[in-house]
Amino acid sequence: MHFLSLSSSQRKAVFWISLSLFLVWDFTSSRPVDLRNEPPLIAAGSGQAASGGHCSMAK
Repeated sequence: MHFLSLSSSQRKAVFWISLSLFLVWDFTSSRPVDLRNEPPLIAAGSGQAASGGHCSMAK
């Protein structure tokens, strides 16, 4: 069955089921985030340079 031949409500259901399955897979296969070891994204006024953020930032 071709995806475009589905009705609008069926396409929405396929989208939400796919998104839900992806989120479940991502949650179960990822390591937990250690918030105490994460670098600050914004270090405004703290005297500490921000090291998180965009991957193309100069180090």
